[in-house]
Amino acid sequence: MNTLIKADIFFFISSVATVVLAVLLSVLLVYLIKAGRNLYKLSEAIKSDFKETEEFVSELKQRLEGNLVFRFFFPLSQRWRRMVAKDDSTKDSDQE
Repeated sequence: MNTLIKADIFFFISSVATVVLAVLLSVLLVYLIKAGRNLYKLSEAIKSDFKETEEFVSELKQRLEGNLVFRFFFPLSQRWRRMVAKDDSTKDSDQE
């Protein structure tokens, strides 16, 4: 009879421990889901900022390339001149 009481106490304690662990794991899971959502929102915001920055940099590059002072200090290389001339010739043939 004594062993039966000890077994009942063991199963009661293990049941309570299982319930407590399940509750703790569910709370942990809720916090992990919230953190994942925040990381997703943060990555989306960073992506949109990168797109805006990319557009700004490309516009700045175009402005610098068209600037006479910039051209004076940094002239076009021979390869780049050939590419620009080739692009201009293809644009002219497309317009006709």
